[in-house]
Amino acid sequence: MIDLREPLDTLVRLPQTYTSHLRFPDPATIMLYDDTLRDGEQMPGVAFSPAQKVELAALLADVGIDVMDVAFPISSESDRVALRLILEAQRAGRIGRTLDVLAMCRAVPGDIDAVLDVIHAAGAGPSDVSVLILSTASDLHLKYKLGRALLKREGRDEREWLDTPVAFYRDANIRLITDAIRYARSRGIERIEFAAEDASRSDVRYAIEWAEACIAAGGTRFCFSDTCGVFSPEGVDHYFPAIVEALGVRRGRVQLTAHFHNDFGLGAINTVRAVLHGATHPSLTANGIGERAGNTSIHQFVMVLRDLYGVTLPRFRYERLHELRMAIERASGVPIQPHEPIVGEGVFSHESGIHTAAILVHPAIYQVIREQDVGGTQRFVFGKHSGAAAVEAVLAKNASLLASHGMTIDSTLVARVLDRVKQLREQQIHTGNATRAVREFYDNYQRLGIAEAALVELALELAAMEKGHV
Repeated sequence: MIDLREPLDTLVRLPQTYTSHLRFPDPATIMLYDDTLRDGEQMPGVAFSPAQKVELAALLADVGIDVMDVAFPISSESDRVALRLILEAQRAGRIGRTLDVLAMCRAVPGDIDAVLDVIHAAGAGPSDVSVLILSTASDLHLKYKLGRALLKREGRDEREWLDTPVAFYRDANIRLITDAIRYARSRGIERIEFAAEDASRSDVRYAIEWAEACIAAGGTRFCFSDTCGVFSPEGVDHYFPAIVEALGVRRGRVQLTAHFHNDFGLGAINTVRAVLHGATHPSLTANGIGERAGNTSIHQFVMVLRDLYGVTLPRFRYERLHELRMAIERASGVPIQPHEPIVGEGVFSHESGIHTAAILVHPAIYQVIREQDVGGTQRFVFGKHSGAAAVEAVLAKNASLLASHGMTIDSTLVARVLDRVKQLREQQIHTGNATRAVREFYDNYQRLGIAEAALVELALELAAMEKGHV
């Protein structure tokens, strides 16, 4: 690599040329909110053991996460154990004491009691844990998902479900969530997040009314969810300024989480946009794992924010992103795509002769993100498109080894090696390795969970066992 004689920003227009006028909150006030261990685990086929959750929680906290949703205790013994072990690890100093540990509940007292039981078993107190109480702001969810449960809670006949107007369900939903918040408060819980599923398809006026009622009941953070991943940046622009202003987010009256899914690949840019408007807690998952197309990924959000908008998060350890990627792959069993932005195994690899020759002059010609900033490694891969410059560079790095075998690096050797590389790569194309690799990948992926056919087999096995006992 050569040293540029002119400043880089005089040779190219840098991305921040078009974004530097935007005014983000103080980076120190942006609280990274991780959902890997709870919402991320809802990705089909992914399941973390309690021990894995403790290990990943420690890593995520060390990387720079501020709030972590770690479990849904009422759902399973495994989640209860995981929450207890994480709290014990935090009390023992193995996980940072500043980490805000959060557990999810439905808007029912039994779910809140389950969290408190775990808190007490860990030797902690109600003030040591946050709870997220789940409801919705969407009329579709209100009537057609929660409708019958709301009718029953209000003492109405469930047969009235379809004929009852949406306005009834809106009011009943507010009573449901505020009763749950008041109950959590009465049990000593101080940090209470109230989460609105499908808020991105709700009436913004109702979402504000709902949130105001939650704040009055004692809620401290509003989780605005793009549950189906349908937001566009323009959609964020519609909801977030109105909510931030109405709820007094910038004045510190309440915190605001932006919890976005990634069904159209817009999770990162939408979350950046929400933070620009005043959201205090961007919700993320490592490797972007989660339901369907996943959640907003940690790596995309923090790097878009830093390199495209000039907002560097002071507590985040960017150089550990590749380490985090590999830890999540090992625990989940799901490899990330090799060309995944920022952390993919191949994003700092180069094969084309035109590209590799330019990279050897200066990486900025073709590579904007510096691999060392995110813990990656730049490498050359050789194949049918390779050029002599990259071959010579790699041979030069190994000059001592070649000299010990009596070889001198010159244009003749470079040409011979390059010809041989291209011959071998052409031969590999016809071996079927690519097809076999894809088949093995999907076979392994299907084995991560219990597929439909396997479920039927389990039912037949159970039937056979029962007959055997008769």
